[in-house]
Amino acid sequence: MTTTAPAANAALTSFAEIRSRARELGPKRVGVVLADDDVALAAASGALLEGIAQPVLIGDERRIRVHAESLGLLELAEHAEYVASDHDAGEAARVAVGLAREGGIDILMKGHLRTDQLLHPILDKQKGLRTGHLLCDIAVCEFPGVNGPRLVGLSDGGVNVAPTFDQKRQILLAALGVLHCLGIAHPKIAVLSALEVVIDAMPSTKEARALAQLAATGAFGEADVFGPLALDNALFEWAARAKGISHPVAGHADFLLMPNIEAANALAKAVIFLAGWRFAHVVAGATVPLLIPSRVEGAHDKMNSIALGVLYAAR
Repeated sequence: MTTTAPAANAALTSFAEIRSRARELGPKRVGVVLADDDVALAAASGALLEGIAQPVLIGDERRIRVHAESLGLLELAEHAEYVASDHDAGEAARVAVGLAREGGIDILMKGHLRTDQLLHPILDKQKGLRTGHLLCDIAVCEFPGVNGPRLVGLSDGGVNVAPTFDQKRQILLAALGVLHCLGIAHPKIAVLSALEVVIDAMPSTKEARALAQLAATGAFGEADVFGPLALDNALFEWAARAKGISHPVAGHADFLLMPNIEAANALAKAVIFLAGWRFAHVVAGATVPLLIPSRVEGAHDKMNSIALGVLYAAR
């Protein structure tokens, strides 16, 4: 059954609605780098069939066609576009980046190569896709809230290991771009730590308070930024009440700014593998959206990431 997207100014609440909105905005040209990968091909095929994406498969055309046909993805094999490159990660990534620079693709997605192999030519100062902004991995998950499902973002579980205060500021700005694509006009941002009070022994609490103070100056537009908060009282109103925290963000966060990559990555994997939440992520900060899915992500999550990338590319 096809899901109808909500009105253009309404906040999206599920990945079904994200994909529906992506169908309205797409199809966008998605370059899959070294595309002879089971799950990447399955995701590209699903996005093609839903009208979300026009896959551009980069690598050895014969190898990719045979691979797609062996998986039964006959429409993908027939209707995808192919861009030839050697079956070499570095060469395929350079070809893909060149295509993006020329406007030949709208979104870049990792196939059968490592993330660092894709990022290397992207970060090239002369021939890459740099914009001067920080690259950051913005994730979105479908949170089964008490009052029904809603979308909650988190960062950064994939790129920035130990973000500085200024890098956290830049991550927040990038996150606002993604949240606005989801129709969240006045995002509630929780800056997370292990405690809700500021202590010298935990620098992330001090940075959280400083980001909230910066937000009060208008640095993040109409976003409401508050911290430090712990995970429970960021997402659950009862937990905030139990600790005596009264603030519009507490219990209602649209986005969780995590203190470091370990916390963000662990939380992302927990909600995917332990809680079974639907999940997607996009790297912001380059000239085109970048999709760097983990090798263990399934085709459904990768399709959700493509749909999220379509919304972000159309902003």
